[in-house]
Amino acid sequence: MRIRKLGRTGIEVSAYCLGTMMFGKMGNPDHDDCVRMIHRALDAGINFVDTADVYGYSETEEIVGKALKGRRDEVVPATKFNGPMGEDPNRSGSSRRWVVQAVEGSLKRLQTDYIDVYQIHHPDPHTDLEETLSALTDLVRAGKVRAIGSSNLPASDIVEAQWVSRQRGQHRLRTEQPTYSILNRGIEREVLPTCRRFGLGVLVWSPLAMGLLTGRYRKNAPRPGNARVQWVSRHLTDERKLDAVEQLLTLAEETGHSLTHVAMAFATSHPDVTAAIIGPRTMDQLDDLLVGATLTLDDDILDKIDAIVPPGTDISPLDVSYVPPSLTRTDLRRRPAHERAAA
Repeated sequence: MRIRKLGRTGIEVSAYCLGTMMFGKMGNPDHDDCVRMIHRALDAGINFVDTADVYGYSETEEIVGKALKGRRDEVVPATKFNGPMGEDPNRSGSSRRWVVQAVEGSLKRLQTDYIDVYQIHHPDPHTDLEETLSALTDLVRAGKVRAIGSSNLPASDIVEAQWVSRQRGQHRLRTEQPTYSILNRGIEREVLPTCRRFGLGVLVWSPLAMGLLTGRYRKNAPRPGNARVQWVSRHLTDERKLDAVEQLLTLAEETGHSLTHVAMAFATSHPDVTAAIIGPRTMDQLDDLLVGATLTLDDDILDKIDAIVPPGTDISPLDVSYVPPSLTRTDLRRRPAHERAAA
């Protein structure tokens, strides 16, 4: 397993990061099997594990905690906060009130005294960034967190976070976790160059495009009626994406490797990507991903991928991607009717 520096933190992590969202009620409900999968990944050289408090509403962190017992020092666990953890409106978001409470829950479930990488799961436009960074800074100074990071931040927010930290003498975000795959390359335009500028480690999620880049979902084929299709239905049935997948399957066949392995090699080939998050649900899926861990793509193959999906291009966003308020709120996109009439 290739080992890389996590930005400028000095921490060294594997190029594959084990994502655990499928461990527990959201995917594999067998806790013992999930623990075995985590141990299998560690034995294969993966030392980077990503989770979140909202995965399985605490269940997944508990599974990770069980698995890391006795092996904690050899692992770099990363977890996230921000998602709703109950009906109480104050048990979510990025306020100081919730951050200091959320970290205690994660520490307890993970059975550890500190978290290596603690990340803001989603942007929170309702909370001042300074408020969140101040709380995270206190956690670092208290020894409960080693490094702080974010997920799904637009480039402008990454820059603002760096500026706020510098102006207020707060710890700065050291990592970013965006979505990235052959089908969703939008971060190549601004997010990845911005991360490079500030020395952020980058761990990308969904390098297999929520399963599209496994080849299991084909053009003109019957649509599986599973939970994944219901969750991200537009993504998995997007004709433009399916057209690209057909071309990519042909290209993968030319290389002699599966599309899954080619897609993972693509994600880890970008010089600004530290690690790509894998999200297996079963041991067979994990073993297959590990087989392709050493694959590298030559320039000819990467050029052919560029011809299918040009650099910096999103073939429509993922159903679960972050959408900023400027796009979701009509009052931020349209002048009031009386102003439009007077203009």
